Amino acid sequence: MEKRILNIHEFTKYLNIGDIKNEDLHIANFEGRDDMLLKSAPITIDFYLLAIKPPFDNKIVTYDLLEDQSDASYMYVDCPHNSLDWDITLPVAGYCILVSGKLLKKYAKDYSFMHYNNHEALFLTRAEEAILWDLYRKAYDEYQKEFYSKEVILSYVGLILSYAQIFYDRQFDTRSKIYHKVITDFYKNLENYFSKSEEVAGLPSVAFFAQKANLSPNYFGDLIKHFTGESPIDHIQDFVIRMAKDKLRNTSLSVSEISYSLGFDYPNYFARFFRKKTGLAPKVFRNQ
Repeated sequence: MEKRILNIHEFTKYLNIGDIKNEDLHIANFEGRDDMLLKSAPITIDFYLLAIKPPFDNKIVTYDLLEDQSDASYMYVDCPHNSLDWDITLPVAGYCILVSGKLLKKYAKDYSFMHYNNHEALFLTRAEEAILWDLYRKAYDEYQKEFYSKEVILSYVGLILSYAQIFYDRQFDTRSKIYHKVITDFYKNLENYFSKSEEVAGLPSVAFFAQKANLSPNYFGDLIKHFTGESPIDHIQDFVIRMAKDKLRNTSLSVSEISYSLGFDYPNYFARFFRKKTGLAPKVFRNQ
């Protein structure tokens, strides 16, 4: 059965979270909404969804919660083409802002967390909680006016996203014990990938390692770069270059054999990649 793809109007009607005033924008308040849909099979959205909730009323959040944050509110962002399913208890409070992609286009380029697709929640400290709940409330209050300002609401959304970026960075630091294990596992999985056989099944992708960590590729990438200063793809490519240099120095394998053993489909591609990273052709490096 194909997943349903819902626009803002269809989504609000499906969940029963109020009548929309604009096809590109809707804000819902969960408080007192005792007739909303509490369980759903997977559906796909074609808009951005920004939601803030009180402590853990929702099974949609999948990442581990630290004990010292167990009473904290949380926020998450879903982007167009994300798949959602849920089985929740009735929310006692919370807001969600639904915005079309064209209205948030300029923000989507600046904030990688807007493309997280594994529901990596942003768990809020008390101070952060006060800031974001206030912004969501102000956006909702503006939306309730008969003649509301879309520009004012989008300015609140912009502030929410700006603060969310700061708070995600803080979350990386305060949950460093968990995330350092993610980094360690990344290095182990990278080594294991290339130690399975003489020839591997293509170069590994960032998504491959993110899936092993049960994180979305964007969240995984932000995490790795935050703690190491380099992106996952940089780590992957550096590892491949180290292995290539070792094979060129210490084996009699041909350049073609080395390229296939490292997951390259074509030796010419490997040669260009090696030259770009080292400034030398593989054969020149070997002769030196």
